[in-house]
Formats: sequence, C-alpha cells, structure tokens
Amino acid sequence: MNKFELLKEVSKNRILLLDGAMGTMIQAHKFDEADYRGDQYKDWHCDVKGNNDLLSITQPDTIKQIHLDYLHAGADIIETNTFNSTSIAMADYDMQDEVHAINLSAAKLAKQATEEVSKVTPDRPRFVAGVLGPTNRTASISPDVNDPGKRNVTFEELVASYFDATCSLMEGDVDLIMLETIFDTLNAKAGIFAVQKAFDAKGYSLPVMISGTITDASGRTLSGQTTEAFYNSIRHATPFSFGLNCALGPDLLRQYVAELSRISEGLVSAHPNAGLPNEFGEYDMGPDEMANHLEEWASSGLVNIVGGCCGSTPEHVREISKRLEKYEPRTIPKRERKMRLSGLEPFVH
Repeated sequence: MNKFELLKEVSKNRILLLDGAMGTMIQAHKFDEADYRGDQYKDWHCDVKGNNDLLSITQPDTIKQIHLDYLHAGADIIETNTFNSTSIAMADYDMQDEVHAINLSAAKLAKQATEEVSKVTPDRPRFVAGVLGPTNRTASISPDVNDPGKRNVTFEELVASYFDATCSLMEGDVDLIMLETIFDTLNAKAGIFAVQKAFDAKGYSLPVMISGTITDASGRTLSGQTTEAFYNSIRHATPFSFGLNCALGPDLLRQYVAELSRISEGLVSAHPNAGLPNEFGEYDMGPDEMANHLEEWASSGLVNIVGGCCGSTPEHVREISKRLEKYEPRTIPKRERKMRLSGLEPFVH
C-alpha cells in the first residue's frame, strides 16, 4: 500500500489532525538578524529577519523540533515551513534563486520528523504536506485604486513560481501538496495548474489539499467569492480535501465550514486561527476553548481533517486530539448531478 492509499484508508476511520502555526512557534524563539542569516547567509546583501522559511536552512534543529512537538501532540499531517517559499514571495529578500534550496531543506526536515515518530508508532502513520502559500501578489485585484486594470503579477508568472516550488517539495519527498490560505481564486487556479504540471514532469501524482480563506464577516474571499462560489470554481481539481483556514477563529468560521461540509464532494479540512488577534497582534483563545469549538464541529459531522492556524501551538493540537478521538469523520454526501458555475456567487442549474 503506497502513502496515498494509506492516507485514504486512515481518513475513512478517524478525523485526521493537522499541526498548528509554525510562525507562532518561531516567534517564541525571538531570533535576531544573525540567527536568520546563520553561517550560510551571513554576508547576504539585505536584511533577512522575518524570512521564517529561511530558518529551514539556517536553524534546522529548531524547525525540526517544532515539527516533532506537533507530532508528539497528536498531529497526523505536518506542514512544511514553506509558506512563502515561492520566487514571487522570496523577491522581498532578493532570494528568488534560493527557492529550491529552501523548499528542499524544509521538506527533508519535515520528512525526518515524521519518519522518527512513525517508527515509534507504526500503527499510526504520519504524513508531510508540502505547503504552497498564496504569495504576496493577487492576480484578480488591482494594487492601485486609481487603475482598476493594473496587476502586479500575471497568471503565467504565478504558474512558473508555483511549479518550481512544487518540484522542489516533491524532490524532498513530501506526501501531499497543500495550497493554503487562498484569498484569490485566480492565484489558486494558477497553483492547481502548476501542481499538475509538476506531477506530469515528475511522472507521478500526490494527493492535493486546497484550503481557502474567508477574510472577514462578509463571508467572502478577498477576491469576492462566497464559500460555495469558490468551491465551484476549483472543484474540477478533485482535490483530496477542500477546506478553510486562517483569518477567523473557530467561532466565526463555523458557518462557512458547515456550508463547505454540505457541498464538498471530497474530504473537508479546517484549521482556524486561535481566535482573532488582540490589539498587540496576539491570539488569546486557549487550547481548551479552541478544542470546545472543534469538538462541536466533530460531533456535528462537519469535518474530516482539523488543525490550527495563527496563534495555535502544540498545546492546542494536543487538546484537540484528546477531544476528537471519539468522533467519526464526516460522511461525504451524495450530491445530485447538476451544472455548478460561479462568479462572485454560485450558480447551480
């Protein structure tokens, strides 16, 4: 049984757990500029502090330990430290040429961590999701309010950037690909196309997780789509799971997860923030409160995969793990065959 078949089999029997926030854990270490540079980039020509993905090269022991902490807390799937590891996002640090090295190192660290833990618990296999973040550009929205037609990235540029990152993650032997924190559906479409190109180039495929972001109480992505419209736009990709993450805490995200649970023809994932940030940019929702919300989701049959986003820690994952053990995963509904289209709103006929 290969890893994909094993993952599908495991997902039938229980709710799978994602890890929590990598950035939150990194911030706790209070690394300075020298720590970010390490020996490898000590002479880099611009500041790199804040480039958390670079730490997979310069502080590998720390990144691996964060992965191990989440795995020991109960995570089944851990995410590579590659949220910004595309050439487009790395341009902020003039590190476009370092994308391959960063993705490869991050994937290998996560893989090492899962293999170590899987040896101790062979009856509970662990998986690595290679993360493709949304980039810091949007293909659908103008960056200039005075010029609605202006764009700072093209579809082709996004495809090329995602393709290189995906190939590097696959070289690092990840088990899944995760397109997450999607705020612009056109970016997501570029990512989906690039991932398929990478699969064709490598000669094999991996399961794909797609996770969008409802940005606020409007119930829409940044590019304006409702949950169902967003789903209709990319359901052709037939991902392993379709989910929502970031921006909102579990209390505010629940109604959109419920909507997704009703319509998704695949597994449903969700990893909300630990509440909304306070005036200091910190997250106050503790493990017990967050677990209360996610336990209610599980008891209502809404989810197949859950975890935490911004502000969540191994303690959050550990408490969620305890609470969800007794619940069955969501049953995938059988939907009537119809034409399902979308603009900003869904159109079903």
